[in-house]
Parts: sequence; C-alpha cells; structure tokens
Amino acid sequence: MKLQPDAVHWNDQGLVPAIVQHARTRQVLMLAFMNRDSLARTLRGPHVWFWSRTRQELWEKGATSGNYLDVRDVIPDCDGDTLLVLAEPTGPVCHTGEENCFYQGDIAAGPEVLEELAAVIAQRNRDRPEGSYTAKLLSEGIDRIVKKIGEEAAEVVIAGKNGAPTEIAWEVADLLYHTLVLLEATGVPLDDVYAELIKRRK
Repeated sequence: MKLQPDAVHWNDQGLVPAIVQHARTRQVLMLAFMNRDSLARTLRGPHVWFWSRTRQELWEKGATSGNYLDVRDVIPDCDGDTLLVLAEPTGPVCHTGEENCFYQGDIAAGPEVLEELAAVIAQRNRDRPEGSYTAKLLSEGIDRIVKKIGEEAAEVVIAGKNGAPTEIAWEVADLLYHTLVLLEATGVPLDDVYAELIKRRK
C-alpha cells in the first residue's frame, strides 16, 4: 500500500470518508471515516482503523466484537477526498450481525456469487466433509473433474440448441460450478481468470 496520508484531501474536521469493500467479492460492506492517525494505522496493518465521530476516538474495527477487517489495500478516488478500503472481514461487519451494513434492500446477485462459491469449494477441499459432492469430486482427482466439465459443456450445447432460457441458465450454472472445482483442484486462483478476461477486454 503506497498511499501516503499527506496525499489525501481531508475535510474541515480532518476526516475523509472510507468505503469498505470486500477484497474478494467486491461487495460494499460499510462506510466510516478516517483521520490521519487511523489511516496511518490502517496502512501499517493488519486491521482497518477508523475515527469514531460519536465517541471522538480511534476505533479498530472488530476490537470489541472480534469481527476484524483485514486490510488488503487503500485506494483514493480521483480527487483524493474519498478512500476505497479493500479488506477481508473475519466475521459479520454490521453491528446488527449482518454481513454488511446495506442489508435493508434487495440487491441482485452479481459476480460476487462466484467468489463465494469458490470459497465454499476451497473449504470443502480443506475439510473434506463426509457426504459432500464437492469433496468427493475433489478426492476423485482431475480426470473425474474434467470428465464432468466435458459432460456439462455438452449439456450447455444441447440447452442452447433447444433455445430454452431456464435450461440454459441451469446448465451454464452447472458448468461454472464444475469449472470452479477444477480451478481449486489445480490451484489456479479465480483472480487469474479475471485477469485474463481483463486482458481480452482491452
């Protein structure tokens, strides 16, 4: 993290708003404020610090609840008067127990679902719980996994030929799931796929 506190445009109270975003899923988690001291502590890591306007004191997020925010990066906006904090939460972020502070609306599922599913697959790989299809698939090895991907790809082709939207969505979801299992089995991060897509977009 190369950001320097002197590069930030502080408001009249010496504060700057900080938007916290999940480093993996990109889900917006919360909004708070930082002063120079809390930003400096955040940049040192490992946790995110804020300035509490109500208590008028420094605030290490999670110090009381145990639900810390492990900082990954801090990025200023184009004007330097707002910060984007990328962090990995160790538990629910909101004081209500919800995973984020913007739970009071219906937010359509987006790309973060892939990240969440990849995390579940990784956990199944670590724990290998009895009765888990994912754990069984991983234990059977690459040959079994790629065979399933071939089968699911063929199902996508058939669904596409049938022109049935619901069937297409179902089969593509199956293909994506098994592809994520392959990534886990081969140790290829989903971020590498994103990076390749970005290169192709450019």
